Amino acid sequence: MLAGNEKLANIDLSLLLRPAAEIRPDAAQHCIQKQDHALDVVLDQQLIRLSRPALELKLPVYLELPVVNVNRAVGTMLSHEVTKRYKLAGLPTDTIHVKLTGSAGQSLGAFMCPGITLELEGDSNDYVGKGLCGGKIVVYPPRASTFDPKENILIGNVALYGATSGEAYFNGMAAERFCVRNSGAKAVVEGVGDHGCEYMTGGIVVVLGQTGKNFAAGMSGGVAFVLDKPGTFRSKCNPGLVDLDPVEDEEDVMTLRAMIQQHHRATNSQLAKEVLAEFDDLLPKFVKVSGGDSVIYASSVYYDSVSSSFPYTKKFIAVSCLGKHGTEIVSSSV
Repeated sequence: MLAGNEKLANIDLSLLLRPAAEIRPDAAQHCIQKQDHALDVVLDQQLIRLSRPALELKLPVYLELPVVNVNRAVGTMLSHEVTKRYKLAGLPTDTIHVKLTGSAGQSLGAFMCPGITLELEGDSNDYVGKGLCGGKIVVYPPRASTFDPKENILIGNVALYGATSGEAYFNGMAAERFCVRNSGAKAVVEGVGDHGCEYMTGGIVVVLGQTGKNFAAGMSGGVAFVLDKPGTFRSKCNPGLVDLDPVEDEEDVMTLRAMIQQHHRATNSQLAKEVLAEFDDLLPKFVKVSGGDSVIYASSVYYDSVSSSFPYTKKFIAVSCLGKHGTEIVSSSV
């Protein structure tokens, strides 16, 4: 098929395709030495040890510890210990409350289960609450700080990626792709970067400040409430799969107010306090962003297969359809 193709005549891939063993015959071609991840000295080992009363007897435990940015995935191994014992149900809310101070590394509270609360006075890197599945995360700036939280980044990119349940309260701004692929967690934040709530399928998000561009791209479920004081949000939102409406339903109003109250209670946010004090006046400035599953109005299905004996049968299916607002969506499987 490649012979005679003039576009490939001057391309020589022989060096790239040459087996590595021919180039460096003395180098190992497979794993011959185990990598030491130093899991025996990570911060979670200390958390697990100090949380024994909660793990074994379900007694409430409150811990205070410093954290630095080399402490990654804090709370994940602790959550594993809870899940081993109590399965999906986890522990009662706030059974284990960990107060951290400092700058946390990546994936703070990743995959955290019910019963664990991580409270951080400081800031954190990317992937806060990745895969959150029932736990609670609270992050706020140092009490002695003088900057305005709603105008400064508090947590990094891709917070709450793929979260399925739980709560998160951030007294400051999140960077890009906040709540991407969130499918069930509830979160309050005071501003987000680009691509907020991207591909979200469930859960509730409250944004009390500015958003970046391309908000709600591919959002097929869940709800976001955005406080749009400047009136510019619609120009930053991707309308392909969502509806933008005023917050008028009584249940929506109650949910929004309750989540802001929880945010204020958890973080002592000055912004939340101000919004609650003027809630009735600010309510018309909130925009409800609701994702709805795509409705197939018209579809074409293409099927092709290469006949061969199992397990080498190869199949391709492609479905094209119209989304909620007439946007063409193409999905395929091989």
